[in-house]
Amino acid sequence: MPVAQIFMIKGRTEEQRKAVIEKVTAAISEAVEIPKESVRVWIQEVPSTDWGVAGQTAKDLGR
Repeated sequence: MPVAQIFMIKGRTEEQRKAVIEKVTAAISEAVEIPKESVRVWIQEVPSTDWGVAGQTAKDLGR
């Protein structure tokens, strides 16, 4: 059973997170030729103050 763990900066809508889950599930299912029911997707949201890019927080970069 494949498990996809996705980290994203907090702030996406529920609809956006659902779309990510649907599309990642479909991609994995197709790539390894397994039923969608066998795929698990875990989204972990991270505050922009805890996400670093080039030595700065994502918040400081306006993300």
